[in-house]
Amino acid sequence: MVFGDIYLAEHREWVEKVCGELGIEAVEPLWGEATEEVLRSFINAGFEAVVVSAQGKLIDRDWIGRRVNRDFMEYLKSRGIDVCGENGEYHTVVIDGPIFKRPIEIVESRTVNIDGYWFLDTLKYRLGIRTPSGTGG
Repeated sequence: MVFGDIYLAEHREWVEKVCGELGIEAVEPLWGEATEEVLRSFINAGFEAVVVSAQGKLIDRDWIGRRVNRDFMEYLKSRGIDVCGENGEYHTVVIDGPIFKRPIEIVESRTVNIDGYWFLDTLKYRLGIRTPSGTGG
């Protein structure tokens, strides 16, 4: 099973234990990489992700539902937050990228706060259409 952990040893130990019990291998391809380089590579490769949850005390409500991009990375750095959210500061959903046949479009959503955490409550979505330029639309 493939995991996206970068440096949290406790989580790596846990996934290795669980995978070992299941008789499968835990693969951690990003382990030990620099988080800024991981996010920069993700963006440069043409993937698009949207922020779907965040710790309210760390990340402003305005970022919920917005794309992960260089502006978001700079915002996180300015606040001393791990740019990949490795400590659970935020979570995303990938909506498009070079391996997607069609992009996911969030048509209707709302931001809610539950116990100090912001969440994107997706009410309606659809698969987009790939245009000749390769982008959704």
